[in-house]
Amino acid sequence: MFPRHSLLFASRQASVRLSRQNILKQNFIRFKSSKPEASPKFKGASSTPPPPPPPPKGSPKSSIYNKIYIGAAGLALLSTIVVIVKDPSRPPTAAVEPVTKTKAGPAFAEGDISVVFVLGGPGSGKGTQCNKLVAEQGFVHLSAGDLLRAEQNREGSKYGELIAQCIKEGTIVPQEVTIALLEQAVKENVANGSKKFLIDGFPRKMDQAITFEEQIAKSSFTLFFECPEAVMLERLLERGKTSGRTDDNIESIKKRFRTFIDTSMPVVDYFDKQGKVVKLNCDQPVAKVTTQVKDALASRGI
Repeated sequence: MFPRHSLLFASRQASVRLSRQNILKQNFIRFKSSKPEASPKFKGASSTPPPPPPPPKGSPKSSIYNKIYIGAAGLALLSTIVVIVKDPSRPPTAAVEPVTKTKAGPAFAEGDISVVFVLGGPGSGKGTQCNKLVAEQGFVHLSAGDLLRAEQNREGSKYGELIAQCIKEGTIVPQEVTIALLEQAVKENVANGSKKFLIDGFPRKMDQAITFEEQIAKSSFTLFFECPEAVMLERLLERGKTSGRTDDNIESIKKRFRTFIDTSMPVVDYFDKQGKVVKLNCDQPVAKVTTQVKDALASRGI
């Protein structure tokens, strides 16, 4: 005779197996039955066709197939829910919508400071006239070229080599470097009480012009120094005898002429269409050019 607890254990195991078989049989009968009509609440919801019949009873694979049937039923239910929830009247949206970056505006509001851009070909006399205005009218003269050369020569500058190469080749230094140097210089001078600025040799390109006015301040107007190329070449070669500048040689000078025409003249045209350019005839003695400059500033209320 078997012990009583063994008989109870065997009885419980048989009961569990019988319950499992009844559940699987009920699932099989449900899938084998005809497709029920969709309820009014879920009208239009799609359904999946019934799965293929299970293997013969007693097959060793029957339990595996039964699990597959149960999984298929779950997927069918999920697909039905997705179809019901989807509303065709709603426009499609991305998983993550892009966020438009808002502009904070320039560092200085219009009227806080006066900024005059001074443009002209190399050797047109911009620096000479700016120095006179500094001495006589209290302007701060910021030369983009001088700021870049100072940064190039500063010990430990990470931009020094890049600036040196651009100056030698007569090309334009990336605007991020130039604008950062100008912004720092403007802020330092404003902190010391200065409000009138001559920015010489800038902007050299359209992107520089737009970025400066968006990031730092709106310009009041632009002084454009017009001068024949032959006159500028003669002046630069003479200056090169004593300046020590690496770009005061005929090869670099010609590259700079081409760069100015290709990239800086569009800037002059851009501001001219806004009525913000005063053109000066600089193929004249220094004193006469100075008179033109002072008249231009007076006409703009500066």
